[in-house]
Amino acid sequence: MLPSAQKLQEHLQSLYNEDKKNILQRFFKTGPGEYGEGDLFLGITVPQIRQAIKPYLSLPLEEIEQLINSQWHEIRMAAVLILVKQTQKADTKKAHDIYTFYINHVDHINNWDLVDLSAPQIVGNYLMDKDKSVLFAWAQSDHLWLQRIAMVATHTFIKQKQPDMTFLLADIYIHHTHDLIQKATGWMLREVGKHAGQQVLVDYLIDNKRYQGMPRTMLRYAIERFPEDVRQRFLKGQV
Repeated sequence: MLPSAQKLQEHLQSLYNEDKKNILQRFFKTGPGEYGEGDLFLGITVPQIRQAIKPYLSLPLEEIEQLINSQWHEIRMAAVLILVKQTQKADTKKAHDIYTFYINHVDHINNWDLVDLSAPQIVGNYLMDKDKSVLFAWAQSDHLWLQRIAMVATHTFIKQKQPDMTFLLADIYIHHTHDLIQKATGWMLREVGKHAGQQVLVDYLIDNKRYQGMPRTMLRYAIERFPEDVRQRFLKGQV
């Protein structure tokens, strides 16, 4: 029998784990008023999902759409991970189709793990040699997950020692009040230090005393790999 979205959904649902479900629903803030409000979990681990999708990596987008529209978080994750795998071998047209599909379904890519496992590969790789101005539009939107996608997608550019887009988006987010954006921004700034060199990051942080104006969470993430004495000077505003 040919692989189908229905078969994959049935398989994933058969792995349901009540105890892990309860843990995940607390961890991913699914309560009233929280960022993941109403999200439903099956209690499946990422390695289990990666194993389960192996026979389904060639599913067409029409089938993947059934997965990404699921009420279950892990089934949406399966969709995202299949898209990532397909992107790795995609020609130009297929990469465009996956990117377009991904953005058109962004309301279902609605938690930080779904974003972080896919944005660099699907968005960052696609935009690498293209106009990146769409990232500014997303950064200035009121859509939390588009905002995070914009920042996390820059990981692709950072690995190529191209930190400028990360810095430009960080300037937009420097007073952002949501911790998911503060953490993503600090994380990407830390990656700049890792790939482009610590001094590049230091120069950005001290220029116009940016580090003094950014949220503490963002700063802590950004300077996490600094030597302890340097890190303390930043935290105390003494740089």
